[in-house]
Order: sequence, then structure tokens, then C-alpha cells
Amino acid sequence: MCGIAGWTDIENSLKEYGDAIEAMSAALAHRGPDAKGCFRDSGCVLAHRRLSVIDPDNGAQPMTYGRFTIVYNGELYNTAELRSKLKHLGHTFDTASDTEVLLKAYAEWGEECLRRLNGIYAFAVWDGMNRRLFLARDRAGVKPLFYHIYNNGIVFASEIKALFKCPKVKPAIDEESAASLMLLGPARKGGLGVFRGIEELLPGECAFFGVDGFVKRRYWQLKAVPHHESLAETAEHLGYLIKDSVERQLVSDVPLCTFLSGGLDSSLISAIAARRYALEGRRLHTYSIDYKDNRKNFVASAFQPDEDAPWIDEMSAFIGSEHTNVIIDSPALADALDASMEARDLPGMADIDSSLYLFCREVKRYFTVAVSGECADEIFGGYPWYHKPELLFAEGFPWARSTDKRAGLLRPELASKLHPAEYVRSAADATAAGMSVLDSDSPEEKARRRMYLLNFYWFMQTLLDRKDRCSMTHGLEVRVPFCDHRIAEYAYNIPWEMKSLGGREKGLVRRISEKYLPHDVAWRKKSPYPKTHNPTYAKLVFDRFVRLMREPDCRLPLILDKAKIAELIATEGSSFAENWYGQLMTVPQMFAYLIQLEMWFRKYEPEVMF
Repeated sequence: MCGIAGWTDIENSLKEYGDAIEAMSAALAHRGPDAKGCFRDSGCVLAHRRLSVIDPDNGAQPMTYGRFTIVYNGELYNTAELRSKLKHLGHTFDTASDTEVLLKAYAEWGEECLRRLNGIYAFAVWDGMNRRLFLARDRAGVKPLFYHIYNNGIVFASEIKALFKCPKVKPAIDEESAASLMLLGPARKGGLGVFRGIEELLPGECAFFGVDGFVKRRYWQLKAVPHHESLAETAEHLGYLIKDSVERQLVSDVPLCTFLSGGLDSSLISAIAARRYALEGRRLHTYSIDYKDNRKNFVASAFQPDEDAPWIDEMSAFIGSEHTNVIIDSPALADALDASMEARDLPGMADIDSSLYLFCREVKRYFTVAVSGECADEIFGGYPWYHKPELLFAEGFPWARSTDKRAGLLRPELASKLHPAEYVRSAADATAAGMSVLDSDSPEEKARRRMYLLNFYWFMQTLLDRKDRCSMTHGLEVRVPFCDHRIAEYAYNIPWEMKSLGGREKGLVRRISEKYLPHDVAWRKKSPYPKTHNPTYAKLVFDRFVRLMREPDCRLPLILDKAKIAELIATEGSSFAENWYGQLMTVPQMFAYLIQLEMWFRKYEPEVMF
């Protein structure tokens, strides 16, 4: 994994902007602490920050081959197959890096190379002969790629903060920004970077920029196809895909570990990894996260019926891993709200982000690569909204049912311009517009395909955002095997009665996992990402929110109604007792999100254009 940035202008040489590209590169130094490089051509500059994972001694970027120069952030998991095909076509290789394979794949097949890639990536290729820039992002959106277009030019980077180092890009917000922050946050519309004028390639998109302007297209989408396999064949097929994806993503020339929560997804990945390591005479290292005094303060709920700790102990012993449990205390968790917001360049999932930020910082002390169980719930129907008809058929987003309450916090004149309910509903509807279905699909099957798309392009993207920024801010690469596009494509068409085998969430995955896990772990009720149950955390964030709101330079009144802020304080947020976002963000996280929003205004000082 790495950080990339670049600037192309079809009318100017950019020679006088050397300091700007250096500043853009420096802003991404955390993503690539091992090396840096810069390429300059008339009208194009490319910068790269390298985190060395494969072939550390070679593979420096930017890398040039003939008329093409590449900067690339990601990992290819089918490098060997691609290299073999390219050698057959006459290409030779000087390194063992996937960068060289990707560059020569583009030289050979152009944008059609994307159909052949298995991996997570965001990259740019400059064609010096045709003076044209090519950009691409992986199918699942694991790796980010933001950009800003102006007359005759484009600036791009792995993170928004790097764009602001370019003199062509200034932080500003408009009504769409306010709607995103307060009606959708911590999610955001696909393709939009919240800041005015900042966009992002969607998962599965690529684009060209040159004398003909900016042209982008979708090179990959989920497609409905008939499913003809039996239950046994489906289990075998999916089992192969999961095992193959995990094993491909264990390839690394630097230390690698897995995250282990004791839940189904991380346990399955860790078990497969441990078996592979054992065959190679190695012992897998696993990591988990917990919070000080959580055992004392834990209260079971419908979402989290039991603690993770006993399950983690059982799994670590079962697979024989060398396990480390990272304990986080409430003051550190609250303090890291600012740092995790800056890592993300936007308010995020509050302490769900700050805990991951602190966790990854600790893991990075000993490891450069980690493998995580993220995204199985989105792909295999693990959430309640897949199973409850009142949520499955509801308008909008099932994890964000508080639009009216959120809108009620806005300044009245702003709320009247945004039309909150319509804004949220149209955002969800746009995602499902043109979704691929079969003529034979029942209303329930169509509703579940719609829910799949909402989860894939919204909820999953929010989780991938936090995973990428909170890990890469420490130079830790986190891989997500369930995001393999082959798994996503196959799962889109598995009949629901198979997917929810036995009437259980992710029932088919549970059946497959019995080959690798103890029975009780395989069929353990879903448990969400662990969060603190310590009441001191709730008090810390509430008290800080009150202090910030009383400071004379408080910025939230730019978009929020002062009377509503006072009401939130007086009632200690009781109106958001149900949820702010999904199962994890309730009252403490709502206050933490608003703290992040306040500090975001202070950090970036965006021009308010409404």
C-alpha cells in the first residue's frame, strides 16, 4: 500500500509548481514511510509514497515503461498469473513487484487490463506520447482516489488533505456538503468528497483526462445471473472462493498478522491463515481490541448478547496463534477523536474510528500487513435489515432512520433548502436505479438485491473508508479478503434460502466454516465491532461537547441551530437514544460525531458557500 498524488494541466508546464507537488507528497508520507519518488513531464507531475510490502528492494515508483509512467496504491493478488501471461506475450521483468506487472499489463491491454486484475488498487498512468492521464479504482472501493477538476486541469490524490496542498484546490462547503455531513454522515454519496469541488472515483470506475476533457466510465458492476448450482455445489464453490481469497492475500515479504474478534468472519479468516502458516512451518500472530473495564461494565443487548473475550481465547487456542489483546482506556479513546478525524479528513464513526486508529497504531509496532474480516455482513446478509420486512422494504437507508431528528438540528433556513427526507430517499434510490435483476425475481428477491447494493455502495464504503485511513495513517496495510470481486459477484446471485441457511444470518458461510472452526464459534450469534461500555467515556465526550459549544469561536452554529444545540445539552441527547448510524452509533457516538464535526471546521476552515 502507498500514497499517490498527481497534477495534469493540458495548457501549462507546471514547472513553477515543484513546491506544490512536494507538499502533496509530504501530506501522504504516513501512507508510504519507506520511500518517495516524483516524476515530472511537461504538463504532468506524479508523486508516490511507498510502503514496501512486495519486493522491498525493487519496485520503486513512479515507474516508467516506454511512454507510460505509473503511480499505484494497492496489491494485486493474481500477480503470478498476470506475469505469466505477459511473459508469453513477450514482456520481460526486472523486479518481483506487482507494480511492474500492472504497468506492463496496461501497456499491453490499455484500460481493458482492469478486467484481468484481482486486487485492491487505485492508480494513475501518464501516457507521455498522447499526453493523457488514466485513473482507475478497484471494484470494491477498498483503495481511495480523490480528484478535483478545473479548466484544463486535474489534481488527484489518495487523500483529500493532499489535494489542499495544490494551489488550485481550496476547502469550501456548499448546501450539498451540509446535507452530507448532517443527513448522511458518517456516510457520503458515492463519488463526492463532501468538500465542494472534490470528487472520488466510484468503486469499479476508471477515467481519462486529456485534450478531450475528462471522461469516466464504469468498468465493473454487479450483474444478476441465474443460479443453477445445488446447495452442496454452492457451498463448495463459495468455500473455494473464500479460501482462495484468504490464501492469496497472505502473500507478503514483510510481517503479516490477522485481526481476530472471536466472531465468525475474523475467526474463519484466521483459521484459514493459521492452517496455511502451519504448512509452511510458521505460527500466525493474531490481534484483538478491548477496552478497560469492559468486562465490569458490559450489558448484554439484542445486538451484542455476549462479550468477545472468551471467544477470542477459544479461537486463539484452537488455531494455535500467538495472540495479542490491545486494551484501550476511555481518555485515550476520547482524545483520539481529533486524530482519527484528521486521518479521514472528515467526521467519521466517532470512537469506532478512534479505537481503530489506536489499535492500528499498536499493531504497526510489529507488523506491516494485517488481514481483516471486514465486509462479510454486507455481502452475505448479516445485518438485521436483510431479515426484517419492515426494514427490507423501507425507503431510504435501514441503518439511518433518524433523518427527521437530524434535520431538526439544522438551522431552519438551511433545512428548508435541503428537503431532508427527499434528499436521503433520492440518494438511496439513485444507488438502486438500473440494478441488475432477473425477470423471475420475486418482489422479495428484488428488495434483497436493492439492499445488497445499498450495503455494498454505502455501508461497506463507510467501513472501508475508516479501515483504510485509520490503518494507513500509521503505515499499516489492511487486507479484506471478503471484498474479492469474485465473492461479491457470486454472492449477489446466491438464493436467499441458501444464503440464510437454517434461518440464520450468513447461514451458508457458517456451514462452510464448520470445516475450519469449532461448532459453537461457527454458529455464534453475530456480534458487532467491539466498543466501550465504560460510562466514563460517555461523560468525557458529553463534557467536551458542552465545553466546545460554550467557546466563543464555536463553528457548529454555521450549520446547526443554537437552540437545538442547547436542547441537546439539556436533554443529554436523549432524542438519539435509538441510533445515530447503524448498531454502533448511539448517544455517546452522536456527541462524539458532533465533536469531530466541530474540530473539522476548525482544522480545515472551509469557506461556507450558502
